[in-house]
Amino acid sequence: MDTTLLSRLSDFEWRIEAHGKMRVPAILYASEELIRDMDNKVYEQIVNVATLPGIQKAAYAMPDAHWGYGFPIGGVAAFDPQEGGVVSAGGVGFDISCGVRTLLTGIKAAALTPLKQSLADALYHHIPAGVGSTGRLNLDDQQLDEMLLNGAQWALKLGYGREADLDRTEERGCMAGARSEAVSEFAKKRQRREMGTLGSGNHYLEVQHVVGIHDEAAARAFGLATDDIVVSIHCGSRGLGHQIGTDFLREMVLQAPHYGIDLPDRELACAPIESPLGETYLGAMRAAINCALANRQIITHLVRQAFADVIPEADLSVLYDVSHNTCKVEEHTVDGHLKRVFIHRKGATRAFGPGHPAIPEALRTIGQPVLIGGTMGTASYILVGMPESESRSFSSSCHGAGRQMSRHQATKHWRGRQLIDELAGRGIIIRSPSSRGVAEEAPGAYKDVTAVVEVAEKAGLSRRVARLEPLICIKG
Repeated sequence: MDTTLLSRLSDFEWRIEAHGKMRVPAILYASEELIRDMDNKVYEQIVNVATLPGIQKAAYAMPDAHWGYGFPIGGVAAFDPQEGGVVSAGGVGFDISCGVRTLLTGIKAAALTPLKQSLADALYHHIPAGVGSTGRLNLDDQQLDEMLLNGAQWALKLGYGREADLDRTEERGCMAGARSEAVSEFAKKRQRREMGTLGSGNHYLEVQHVVGIHDEAAARAFGLATDDIVVSIHCGSRGLGHQIGTDFLREMVLQAPHYGIDLPDRELACAPIESPLGETYLGAMRAAINCALANRQIITHLVRQAFADVIPEADLSVLYDVSHNTCKVEEHTVDGHLKRVFIHRKGATRAFGPGHPAIPEALRTIGQPVLIGGTMGTASYILVGMPESESRSFSSSCHGAGRQMSRHQATKHWRGRQLIDELAGRGIIIRSPSSRGVAEEAPGAYKDVTAVVEVAEKAGLSRRVARLEPLICIKG
């Protein structure tokens, strides 16, 4: 990105002054190196977000920001329905409620080493992955509706998991306000056999090794110590969420003139929050959140089964589960007034600081865990929300490394089989049904995740707690 387009506020904060049709400024959190590596499309897209009706304070871009559909991935924006605020399907994204769930195992790296190959095989056997992958469940109409309304709580009633899992899951596993009737029959059809599956793209299941602790107090509260083995699950609402995005983007584009909305980019299609279309989308989107929460709950059960086959002494408890493609109603202070606003986070993670009532009671004095995925060949991180993130970014942080190369470009640079062999040489086992999918997700196609989380910390968005490195990765 051309830095002359920006005003530099600090080493890690940049501002685009409101101009043209912008209603608010835009704020980008990044180092100079990360800013220069961002495509100018990020500039264009965050400026466009700042033109939308009812937007509050500023449009924000996280340090992992890159080009997306309408909104940049890594984009955050809040809208006030009392000021004509909108909800945008492009501002949530197609992979609704994509997120990360991290599980503690209670075992150390030394105990895993002689069993690593066997565990990789068991996980690959138990958890379906890849394009069009299907699970053991085949839901009928009633089961689909119950899942869309009740999320992980529905999965728990079927025997997938433990009651304690819900205590460490965003929304306790069930997003209120879901409307199954707002979801098209085609979207439901796509999901009938996809529950309990990872899918493709950047989704994964990783067995990870805690190699460094940055914050001893937070690590203790989270149950983390050096040499611990943890498991991270990264996936979302699968075909159902994608279809909901497709359905409503089309409808929002068609109805924008009816609502008097002048779209700077048709990919920013939106509708007033308090309109029939806006309310219907929110109901469908919340149903997709429940789908993703149920999906990660079922996968958790499958992971436990795989561990029981190989390392029965492991006790997999949920550290936390948080999404990074959502629109949620939250209370935030804007211009000195507490407001009820709709926060779009697309490729951005909620990062509530200490004391927030939505944080599980056992973690409330420390802050919310913020789970940051890396790549199958680099580190991931566990962070914690900071008090100042509320005022700096509506309590939002980065969500991962962020792509710096398209999937098509990646396949020109790498071959999947070669990457699998190279990573095996570093002690990282990859299991995937698609060598092309591995090439598309090559570590070199992503930004430096360590640089991203360092900026998040120095900018006051979230603080590093632990560094994790992959040992086993199941890829779609």
